[in-house]
Amino acid sequence: MHRSHWFKLLAAMALLPICTSASAGGGPFSIDHELSYDNSGIWKRSNQAAFLDLLIVGELAGGIWEGGDTRLGRTFWQAIDSSALAGISAQGLKYAFTRERPSQGDNPNAWFKGGSYQSFPSGEVAAVSAIVQPFVFEYSKDHPAVYALELLPIYDGIARMKVQAHWQSDVLAGFALGGATAYYAHNRESPFILGILPHGFSIGFQKQF
Repeated sequence: MHRSHWFKLLAAMALLPICTSASAGGGPFSIDHELSYDNSGIWKRSNQAAFLDLLIVGELAGGIWEGGDTRLGRTFWQAIDSSALAGISAQGLKYAFTRERPSQGDNPNAWFKGGSYQSFPSGEVAAVSAIVQPFVFEYSKDHPAVYALELLPIYDGIARMKVQAHWQSDVLAGFALGGATAYYAHNRESPFILGILPHGFSIGFQKQF
């Protein structure tokens, strides 16, 4: 198993103190329960949205600036591929499972409700994990400090639970989905999205100007 896979497991385990409680939980892992609502400070919903927007803008800007001819540039484009695939996959799973969010009810076993119920998995956690994980795959051997990037999806997972948008299993599934798409993107011979764009994107704006 790749070393960053072990770190991903440890990151998920770091959430267990929040994912478990003295009373029995529900959901597929029997850990799901509703956290006390907190929409303030770093957990504020607007801060969560700004955080994700910053990561998306950052990966796009980095990919366009670096192009695909450098190690860093390829990793940015792998992150773009990974986050796009994670977003599509997460939305498909939401439509398939139609699970109630904690804010929509207090039953973590309410699946296949239809309509606007889209709790499983956490698309935002999947996206954040999908963006940072290619950098962990690529640079962890040379720069172990890159593992600190794993704190970003951990933060986002906690924040999503704090505003009662997701259950614990939604968050863990988001971690896993983002890690899987990142692994796939990182192991492709060349980034997919970069390959269908004009050649200028491969060169990168830093070389063109």
